[in-house]
Amino acid sequence: MSAESRSELMVETVRLRKTYGSVVAIEGLSVQIPRAAVGLLGANGAGKSTLIKLLLGLQSPVSGDASVLGFNVRTEPLRMREHVGYMPESDSLPLDVTAADFVGHMAEISGLPARAARLRAAETLYQCGVDEERYRLLREFSTGMKQRVKLAQAIVHDPDLVFLDEPTNGMDPSGRDDMLKLISRIHRDLGITVILSSHLLEDVEHVCDYVVMLEQGRLAMNGPLTSLVQGEGDVVVQVDGEVERFILALEQKGLDVRRRGADLVLAYHDDTVFDTVRDVSIDTDVLLRGLHRDTRTLEDVYLQRMGEQPADEGADVHAD
Repeated sequence: MSAESRSELMVETVRLRKTYGSVVAIEGLSVQIPRAAVGLLGANGAGKSTLIKLLLGLQSPVSGDASVLGFNVRTEPLRMREHVGYMPESDSLPLDVTAADFVGHMAEISGLPARAARLRAAETLYQCGVDEERYRLLREFSTGMKQRVKLAQAIVHDPDLVFLDEPTNGMDPSGRDDMLKLISRIHRDLGITVILSSHLLEDVEHVCDYVVMLEQGRLAMNGPLTSLVQGEGDVVVQVDGEVERFILALEQKGLDVRRRGADLVLAYHDDTVFDTVRDVSIDTDVLLRGLHRDTRTLEDVYLQRMGEQPADEGADVHAD
């Protein structure tokens, strides 16, 4: 039975807990992650890397349970890893081999015959932007090229899911942008779903359509990116004509109206607000130029979440 047929969820955790001595890394984490391009977001030390290691079966939780692609990480770690790739944050490449030999070796470890592994390695390195350079020793590679090789070894066995732990770490702005485009292509064109762990909000916003935010080892929020960045109860209206007359008519309908530059901002309660704005526009003969829900950036969401925390909550020590 394929991993896909076993579960419509990529990941599910139930009251997952992990400690290192007295240091809490993951605390009571229960979350369901659907099939999507997922951003695992949080500050350094939030528990992102620890969670990935738990989900890969590389570490054992103190308590709780987890499954990846329908496989239980405690009882079926080897079967689960047949369908999963992993790009670690640390630079752990063997420096005295070529990129082709290394990625080919990883393909063989995944079960491909030697010849097929070499062909698959060449194809995957090409997809990751390492072509002629694949015969050079890895010690001669730049940070950006090493990151591409790490990505290639993570997907050489054609996994259903790949964990990417800080994939743009140490890269310059141009290389970072290229890596994010590459990850997007892998997800879109190759059909490999990704869980991208990063403390960089822009990386997650660029690649992902679903977000899981950790905070000191706990779940801070999760959901589709579009719903998380949607404005907190705001509807933005742009009009041409007698604005004051339009505002007065809206207020007579019981709507709270405030100005934001040339825009009018209304409190959103339900979709009837759109019908009311449309009707008032017709009744007052004021041209309606724009009407939409307000949106925020992921940074806005994150900063708002941080601002809601008690001042002493950040005093606890956790590990990533």
